[in-house]
Amino acid sequence: MRVLAFQSGAHDASAAAFEDYRLVAAVQEERLRREKGWGRAVPWLAIDEVLQIAGWSRYDVDAIAAIRGAFPLHYFRFPLMRDIYYALRNHLGYARLERDLASVSERTGIADSHRLFRSDLFLNQNGFRANAKLHFVNHHEAHGLAALFYTDWDDALIYTADGIGDNVSYSVRSLRDGVLECHFGGEEWLAVRRAPRNSLATAYGCATQAAGFRKWRHEGKLTGLSAWGRPTLTDQFARHFRLNENGLVDCDFRNWRQMQNTFDELCRGTSRENIAASIQKLVEDIIPRAIAYWLKRTNTRRLALAGGLFANVRLNRLLAESLPVDEVFVFPAMGDDGLAVGAGLCLLRDRDGLATWLRERRRLDTVYFGRDYDAQIDACLRADGGVRPLPGTPAEVATDLIQAGKAGAIYTGRMEYGPRALGARSIIASPLDATINDRLNKRLDRSEFMPFAPYVLEEDAERVFEITPINRYAARFMTITCAVRSDWRSRIPAVVHIDNTARPQIIRDADNPMFAAILREFRARTGVPVLINTSFNVHEEPIINRPEECRRALIDGRVDFVVTKLATYVAAHAAATQSERSPLAVEA
Repeated sequence: MRVLAFQSGAHDASAAAFEDYRLVAAVQEERLRREKGWGRAVPWLAIDEVLQIAGWSRYDVDAIAAIRGAFPLHYFRFPLMRDIYYALRNHLGYARLERDLASVSERTGIADSHRLFRSDLFLNQNGFRANAKLHFVNHHEAHGLAALFYTDWDDALIYTADGIGDNVSYSVRSLRDGVLECHFGGEEWLAVRRAPRNSLATAYGCATQAAGFRKWRHEGKLTGLSAWGRPTLTDQFARHFRLNENGLVDCDFRNWRQMQNTFDELCRGTSRENIAASIQKLVEDIIPRAIAYWLKRTNTRRLALAGGLFANVRLNRLLAESLPVDEVFVFPAMGDDGLAVGAGLCLLRDRDGLATWLRERRRLDTVYFGRDYDAQIDACLRADGGVRPLPGTPAEVATDLIQAGKAGAIYTGRMEYGPRALGARSIIASPLDATINDRLNKRLDRSEFMPFAPYVLEEDAERVFEITPINRYAARFMTITCAVRSDWRSRIPAVVHIDNTARPQIIRDADNPMFAAILREFRARTGVPVLINTSFNVHEEPIINRPEECRRALIDGRVDFVVTKLATYVAAHAAATQSERSPLAVEA
């Protein structure tokens, strides 16, 4: 079966293509539109991208799995309201409006999405077969099943937490003896009026806005800043949140606006560092206790996590190190961008039954699910003479430049899926000089407060970082921090945070040969088995996707060099300067 899956929520829209249980492609709409976090409507660019990667047309799709997200109003079954509203909007000169299907369910009290949505019209107007199945899936179940599917566990607690999805902000599921049980956060909440507004992820967003940053965009900045502040406001925040006797989060806010207004008032006059430390401590006080309750109640020792709250790598470390678990896995696209994959997996579970679905599970090797531009990148870089290749093998030349203090990008293979750059569209540099953080952030127009992340070969991971069987799988995808071993902290200062932790990516040769080869060459020359890996993008832009974007970044001096599978390139003026000096004297 050829399955198309997508999520069209308020942010981080994405699409995925499955051939039965094989994930063929997955792409975020933001990478194609070049607008970070894009959502608001059906992600048609991402849909067509994953179909093209798979080699399918829309007409080839057998089934479509969708989150109850934003759709144009004319697909909803309210003809009189629709016609009047369209007429008014057109008269006023506004564009067509989208509505959120889950919100319509809440407001109407109708849980059956097909009673609200004109599936036949959607299929017909957008080039799909009339007999293609349109299957709506639960938001939090999609989060949870994406995390569970990519494990081989016999028992697990599956815990999700985000802003809100299908009318709730959390879900709790457990797997034991071949039975997947939903304890909280299922379909029964979809059509409930005035469901709880108790999201700690939203509270984190409110604190982000109160600190002067952008809500739903810059929460990671607060995570980084939290180590520099004191939790002076935690007690005041905690007056509004508590854990009830059933291990669920309660709060006293009636709506999101009241939550934001309260946080704005509480945070007024407080430094952003202390705001960050305060909200981080609130989350770290409540979420581990909630999960500990459910681990004990379900008698499980493996923990699968998804939802935007678990983009918080410091929280994930605390869970791994403080709870009685044998292993933690965070789905790499933990935010709403991961819902497309989860939607497809929900459809397959519903098609085949749980027993078959559980047998099809497998561990995740990579998240390289975007388009492969290896056949175009070198020609693009060489076009018009603005960029020149340097002589020598790519890994050796790239290492020469890194040793000379340069920061370059690797552009190879298929683009990563999810929020992290993991070696296909990454900036790489030496971790030996801590000043590179400020220098590179300035070039990229960033204002980050955590050091860059390191990547490390699998055989070296444990001697540099406190890698254990509990966090190893998560560390392959940069979803968790861990302590840096004491004898390495002063040697790799650019990747060590103030609390002596780092967010490593463990890499294997089979996953990305060029990424691994550069690190092996650097290790052979310096004895240091770590390099910097940060995302290849400037501030407020998505990660680089197309070759033209890569070339522009090099010419504009955002990076000093670009390494591909075939060669290492520098801007033409830098190559000319280099030819008159030593091979290492390349200037951006």
